[in-house]
Amino acid sequence: MSIPSTLSQAQDGDAVPRRGVLYRVRHHGVSSYLFGTIHVGKQNFYPLEPEVSRALAEARTLVLELDVRANDDFQLALGKYGGYPAGQSLRDHLSPAAMARLQAALDKNGMPLASVEGFRPWLVANILVGMEMEKLGYQRSKGVEGFLLEAALRQQKPLRELETAEYQLSLFDGLSAAQQERYLLENLDDIDSGAALKKSAGLIDAWSASDRVRMAELSRELTTGDSVSARFMEQTLLGKRNPEMAANIETIMAREHSAFVGIGLLHLLGENSVPQLLKRRGYEVEQVY
Repeated sequence: MSIPSTLSQAQDGDAVPRRGVLYRVRHHGVSSYLFGTIHVGKQNFYPLEPEVSRALAEARTLVLELDVRANDDFQLALGKYGGYPAGQSLRDHLSPAAMARLQAALDKNGMPLASVEGFRPWLVANILVGMEMEKLGYQRSKGVEGFLLEAALRQQKPLRELETAEYQLSLFDGLSAAQQERYLLENLDDIDSGAALKKSAGLIDAWSASDRVRMAELSRELTTGDSVSARFMEQTLLGKRNPEMAANIETIMAREHSAFVGIGLLHLLGENSVPQLLKRRGYEVEQVY
């Protein structure tokens, strides 16, 4: 079964709105697929496009960054990398000015300091940004990975993971104490100015319309500049992980033959994206939409 590169058409002749980006990857006559996901969502995102459903149905295996059902592993890694050792807290590691900024943000959200004081600054920043997204109705439980997992279960497809929670959260451990404070303050600035919502919601909106121009613009915005957040995104969350993902995908495709790979949208954008890296490894990579 092949997936047409032309737009799907609704019964009334109008083009069906597209979400995300989808690539076909061919090697030795076998097709696999790469789909850009987002980790939060709303119920009206689903079902996904017919091309995506057909690609998943064709594949022998579903591949995700992580099995989002494995909460115990995630919580263990979160405790290891996201929390301070017993007897330490944010008060011991943040400057008085940063503590004052954080306290104001917590007060605004009706959160007691005690609920987060054992967490490291990067984790507190991510929690607060996540809360801003929840105010717009986006939920992690409605993320694309969960939808793909349910579909794969119905089709009795095995799941393969590209990474582990231990690995993903350990990446934040590479930030020094000073960088973590800066990361927190940058995110508090973005929350106060509305930039946090503009960036995150903007990327979701671009994903929802398969607007590649806007996706590329936001990707550059998130990875350009002298902020700790931008450098960490560009050098670590993408720059380090993309080559590793491409190598792991290659291994899985060699073993499983046809795979449907769902990974975060940003990993599929730019010159050093996973599709481009696979292309350099000799794979035929075609944009379905």
